[in-house]
Amino acid sequence: MSIIDAIILGLVEGITEFLPVSSTGHLILARDLLGLQGEAVDRQLIIIQAAAILAVCWEFRERLFRTAVTLHSQPASRRLVINLLIAFLPAAILGLLFEKQIKAVLFKPVPVALALIIGGLIILWAERRKHVERAQDLDQITARDAAKVGAFQALALIPGTSRSGATIIGGLLSGLSRRTAAEFSFFLAIPVMFAATAYELWKVRADLAATDVTPLVVSSVVSFASALVATKFLLRYVSRHSFAAFAWYRILFGGVILVTAWAGLVRW
Repeated sequence: MSIIDAIILGLVEGITEFLPVSSTGHLILARDLLGLQGEAVDRQLIIIQAAAILAVCWEFRERLFRTAVTLHSQPASRRLVINLLIAFLPAAILGLLFEKQIKAVLFKPVPVALALIIGGLIILWAERRKHVERAQDLDQITARDAAKVGAFQALALIPGTSRSGATIIGGLLSGLSRRTAAEFSFFLAIPVMFAATAYELWKVRADLAATDVTPLVVSSVVSFASALVATKFLLRYVSRHSFAAFAWYRILFGGVILVTAWAGLVRW
């Protein structure tokens, strides 16, 4: 992997991880377009996802610290942790049960394109519904809300669906405000992505010594920096706009993939 390849992958991961456009789907497409294959590439993609999650930890460091130090004394802190656990479990259980089948069948460009289009249509449908914003901040999220968001997050096991997109739309349909849904999605990403990264790294632990350090460091730094920018952007954006622009991007991008694959213009 060249340094340019590493920068491109870091940018793709960092920018798309928290936007509702599917980071996994974009990484699969970028990897194929760059001609990068093999276990070493897969290991690097796992690690740069963790770098993107660190950006969220940094962005919300004050809230995370406050929650940690008041967990024993503040009901709101305990409620947030319990809600995150409730929302975490569905994807974790289903991921462990069906990991091999999902990777064998769905980790390919055309299924990713279909998921992008279908997800975009669902976002448009959800945005056109009348919103009843019952929860205006994280402290107002109930266990039932968390369970609904967790069920939607499980759909993101399908590459191209978007974990952030699924959880944000699940939050909107549960009565969360746009900003609250986005914030809960960011917080939920921390245990989900760290657990997934740790699990994947454990499986390839014997081969980690063979990983090329230089492109790994470059892509991780780029992933962290671009994820931090994307997180700040999305929080500002959702305060004033709907998610319709992301939906149309997904539909357009997925359509381009299908057309180029059908016409033989790109060998996906």
